[in-house]
Amino acid sequence: MLTLKFSFAILLLFTLFNAGFAQKKFEWKDATVNGYTYRYVTNDPMKARFYTLKNGLTVMLSSNIKEPRIKALIGVRAGSNSDPKDHTGLAHYLEHLLFKGTYKYGSLDSAKEKPFIAEITSLYDVYNHTTDTLQRKAVYHQIDSVSGIAAKYAIPNEYDKMMTSIGSQGTNAHTSVEETVYEEDIPANSVDKFLAIQSERFTNPVFRLFHTELEAVYEEKNRGLDNDGSKTWEALLSGMFPSHNYGQQTTIGTIEHLKNPSLIAIRNFYNTYYVPGNMGIALSGDFNPDEMIRKIDKAFSVLPAKPVVVYNGPKETPLMAPVIKEVVGPDAENMVLAFRLPGVADRKEEVVLSVVSQLLSNGKAGLMDINLNKQQKVLSSNAGELNWKDYSLLLLSGKAKDGQSLEEVKDLLLAQLDLLRKGTFDETLIRAIISNYKLAELSGLESNENRATALITGFIQHKGLDWKGDVSYIDDMAKVTKQEVVDFVKKYLNDNYVLVYKRKGKSKITDKVQKPPITPIPINRDVQSVFSKYVASIPVNALKPKWIDYDKEIGKSKAGNADILYVQNKDNDLFRLYYRFDIGNWNDRRLGLAAGYLQFLGNNKFTSEEISRQFYNIACNFTVSPGNENTTITISGLQENFDRAVKLFENLVLNCKPDENALINLKARLLKSKADAKSNKQNIARGLVSYAIYGEKNPFNYQISNEELNAVTAGQLADILHDVFKYKHTIIYYGPEKLDAFVADIKVAHPLGAEFRTAPEAIKFVKKDNTQNKVLFTPYDMVQAEITWINNSLNYDTSKAPVIELFNSYFGGDMGSIVFQSIRESKALAYSTYAFYSAPDKKEGRYTTVAYVGSQADKMKEAVAAMNELLDTLPHAEDILANGKESIRQSIASERITQDAIIFSYLSAKRLGVNTDMRKRVYETVGALSFDDIKKFHDDEMSGKPYSYCVLCSPAKINMDDLKKLGEFKEVSLQEIFGY
Repeated sequence: MLTLKFSFAILLLFTLFNAGFAQKKFEWKDATVNGYTYRYVTNDPMKARFYTLKNGLTVMLSSNIKEPRIKALIGVRAGSNSDPKDHTGLAHYLEHLLFKGTYKYGSLDSAKEKPFIAEITSLYDVYNHTTDTLQRKAVYHQIDSVSGIAAKYAIPNEYDKMMTSIGSQGTNAHTSVEETVYEEDIPANSVDKFLAIQSERFTNPVFRLFHTELEAVYEEKNRGLDNDGSKTWEALLSGMFPSHNYGQQTTIGTIEHLKNPSLIAIRNFYNTYYVPGNMGIALSGDFNPDEMIRKIDKAFSVLPAKPVVVYNGPKETPLMAPVIKEVVGPDAENMVLAFRLPGVADRKEEVVLSVVSQLLSNGKAGLMDINLNKQQKVLSSNAGELNWKDYSLLLLSGKAKDGQSLEEVKDLLLAQLDLLRKGTFDETLIRAIISNYKLAELSGLESNENRATALITGFIQHKGLDWKGDVSYIDDMAKVTKQEVVDFVKKYLNDNYVLVYKRKGKSKITDKVQKPPITPIPINRDVQSVFSKYVASIPVNALKPKWIDYDKEIGKSKAGNADILYVQNKDNDLFRLYYRFDIGNWNDRRLGLAAGYLQFLGNNKFTSEEISRQFYNIACNFTVSPGNENTTITISGLQENFDRAVKLFENLVLNCKPDENALINLKARLLKSKADAKSNKQNIARGLVSYAIYGEKNPFNYQISNEELNAVTAGQLADILHDVFKYKHTIIYYGPEKLDAFVADIKVAHPLGAEFRTAPEAIKFVKKDNTQNKVLFTPYDMVQAEITWINNSLNYDTSKAPVIELFNSYFGGDMGSIVFQSIRESKALAYSTYAFYSAPDKKEGRYTTVAYVGSQADKMKEAVAAMNELLDTLPHAEDILANGKESIRQSIASERITQDAIIFSYLSAKRLGVNTDMRKRVYETVGALSFDDIKKFHDDEMSGKPYSYCVLCSPAKINMDDLKKLGEFKEVSLQEIFGY
């Protein structure tokens, strides 16, 4: 499960899709159909319905029939805020346990299992109150012993197996400060099965397999200790909220509390907060709401009404001076500061806060975008907002250039805020913000996930009672005046901030959650509960898959020498135009540099800043994205601004003027970014894997060198940009215009020469044969160890698609797979683990076996042995196989490839040498495959093969001799990984 962390992108997305179209009138109305009364808001583009069942459960429905799937979110208005002071992390523990089943599923015999569960609960209470080290070990030994007996009756991951069998995707959950949300994405015909499972799930959960799940939470905590961003966020909140649980209780919990869990306390939390009046169900997708509410009522009426307990946090004392904190870790330096503001209950202030945040940073024309990022005064800067019930936050973040201090970055960020305070900004920017919000919502309405997320967020924040305010949000933003912005900044945004400097250095955190002794539990793979069989027997109306006929669904034409691929948008007035080039970074490493340089250039008519403002004012966007073998230019927005947007972009590219000062600053920033990349764990791990697949010269380290970067001139980069349209490219259009009209328009807007220029020959990277076991080791200051297995296999063969699809689902594709069950559920050796047979993206490519374990460093030897055992010997589990086959067929049957995705599906198929919808073969074939088929595949392609072990960890925390026994050992330096 995921613990929700702060993300500017996520928060902005929530804000964008919590709003509604600007309409004339928004009013609450009541309606009754078939005995069910619901509330709705007039002119709501989501047409959301809000029901309250007799037991207090809130149900929110938004019908959207674009595809036969439904996004389902079940939210509880209780998170780490509500944790007892002496048991932090409890809400998150409970989230994990809601996947362990009930008395009806997850167990072979609940009656026989029950006394052992009770004994485990009692033993944990003793353990929780025992302080003597030897006595604690003795108690834990008892817990482990009894847990082993209880586990003989358990069916691990039966919940995940059932959800897989009904075709659900993205089974997950998250816990945050105010919420716990459980999520599924199901085929529309599986509603009855889904509701049966969820009703039972929340009626009487059993907290079985606790000590192995406890270890998974330990792993999650240790991963957080290795994450500098998590440490920075915790430091920020603790400074911002010295009294409120927002800052005083982390969602994951303290190490001390994690080591002393209480199943009694967890049960009390469940009984207190998991009550209908504190829970909401949000569904968006293909359903009839009148039928859906009847089904939900029938399924969830079994939950009895209970009093609702709400965490009412203390009121924080106003900050009178800056609070400064520091965090140290191996990743690159950065800083973040935040202001504390009224919560969502103060709708007016929340609306003004959104305007202020966007005036500061909107990605194009905000003060920070123009004055700092565009002028390259910092390495990067951003602003965002976070809205909670009791308080909201405005956050400013930045990274320093080489030779620049974080203190200087802070001063530059605050200077932009001071411009707002003084009213030194163009009020028309507020109008442009509104236009861009509307554009974002128009796109967002197409997504069931966006709709369901908006509904559940509204429920968490205000139980949906202020949905009228959510729908009118953009209208309310449009009413905000310049003076209101100035007054808001003067009132709330002064020297009352908390600032965290993330410094680079050796982490000061030495503690971690230690590995407890755990005896592996039995998996019981080939058993099924009576309840699971009942769910399987619930009848469904079969969904018929829809195959893409590329010849019929894609319009084709020509504009000069360029091919045109076309799909009409019949839903709204949005367009997306692509120029897709057969040239990429492997043809010219300077291409990515030129694309980045473009954002700082003007042309013969406008400065770079003016061009950014013009695009933002017409609510249009452009991106230039060089890939390895292709480059894609994207221009998007409202069709009414198509001509202006295309003309504006083409004039920029064809007439951009070299700017030496901009290039000097860009080079300095890139050199700093390249140096910072060598401090980032994720970058190092990706580079190490690329090294294992391709060898010393590989796609990851094929980057422009520092010498090449310093040598390139402004004129050379401008010439690359001026000449870009002279190379072969395909024009792709998705929009409301008819094909003939579009062709006529694009010929005028995008004139081309008679012939395309020959592109420079691309470098080729070839996957290396694995001839012996190798260990590629790179040291990193971290608590955990991360190991990735690599073996390059066969050349691409389209006929193998069905067996590979089924094998990946069976072996290591999700929480119900063999790998996850064995390594995490049975042996508690990792929080994250997976394995799959990775297909290439072109017919000349080769498959690669990839496996991964992220474990505590002191469990690395055991984790490696566990994965190696599975790579060599494939366990047999018919129920997992059957679920995998059904899941694949259900997923394909309910999938609808639409809009411009049709064109990109076609282009992907072409690269693989296929001219038909590849899903059809999988759908028609996978049902007939047997265990013998996937076992043969496993024996042929994985078992006994030599692997490269890519290992990232601290050498002080592992036994290096154990590592060297795995194969030929090589310590790979950062210079070798990054190429500089």
